[in-house]
Amino acid sequence: MKRLTDNISSRYIEAANRLRPNHSRKSVVAYVESYDDVVFWRTVLNEFESDRLTFEIMLPSRTTLSKGKKNVLSNQLGKNQLGQALIACVDADYDYLLQGTTPTSREVIDNPFVFHTYVYAIENYQCYARGLHEACVMATLNDHELVNLEAFMQEFSRIIWPLFVWNVWVYRYNCYARFTLMDFANIINIPPINPFHPEKVLEQLRHQVNRKINWLQQHYPQGKETYKPLRDQLLSLGLTPETAYLYIQGHALFENVVMPLLIPICTHLRKEREAEIRRNAVHSEQRQNELSCYQHRQAPVEQMLRKSTRFLQSEPYQRLRADLQAFIDSLSPSEPENSMHNA
Repeated sequence: MKRLTDNISSRYIEAANRLRPNHSRKSVVAYVESYDDVVFWRTVLNEFESDRLTFEIMLPSRTTLSKGKKNVLSNQLGKNQLGQALIACVDADYDYLLQGTTPTSREVIDNPFVFHTYVYAIENYQCYARGLHEACVMATLNDHELVNLEAFMQEFSRIIWPLFVWNVWVYRYNCYARFTLMDFANIINIPPINPFHPEKVLEQLRHQVNRKINWLQQHYPQGKETYKPLRDQLLSLGLTPETAYLYIQGHALFENVVMPLLIPICTHLRKEREAEIRRNAVHSEQRQNELSCYQHRQAPVEQMLRKSTRFLQSEPYQRLRADLQAFIDSLSPSEPENSMHNA
């Protein structure tokens, strides 16, 4: 009788070796801010892994539960004694837009071992306008386009753009006590839309924005000389009035703008599909089976948004990708070099 070891061949050994970790590959440690960031940055960094290079994504600390950008940036970034590169992957927040006027902003944009999202946060990428209809389809299994969501987000952005510039202005000139990020977010929130008249919430938003702009112009007359240069600088950084939504506070965008936009649409699309099933069912048993099957296949639109990868097509992501590509190109086959990207 043959022993199991008699079946071991060179092909078996080769196959087994392929399943083991390749310790000859160079490993780059990427510190991220929180649990949610692990998934996002794994998606981003997957493209750059190869036979000679891998990324290990870690939370800010091996010994504590501390999280956040401050903890990420407190790590010793660069190259350690073993020649391993240590990088930080963080949300840009307003630090990219402040262009070095605060210590954290200088660290984010000047440190060659820090990579940032360019947009405010990962939630902004998840809310990328070109992926919103797709998220609705995945959630409802209904491809009926009730609202042109890309056009809606562009108009939303055009409306909030001048107030957004003011919000960056108060942070740039340290005048934000009376117009904080939270204040801005509360003004640009939208109520649940009517899918057949989405323009109504935009008109209401325009009124709220104009009223706050008038208030700011009265209370900060010094902005008369500095507002336009700041606006022009933001445009030079790649922002546009149509994409301002990508640079506002990510959580506020996700929860208070995009969800009130998508939930009513998805609710109507589900009712539409269920009505179709009831209308076309031959008998009650088929109707009940089809409805049950359809309801089990639905998914929360919030979940579909978080899984979206359409942001890979966006202009800010292409800038992030170029930074990472420059970093990869700077690594020799043997060890990482000190020459990195400039954020």
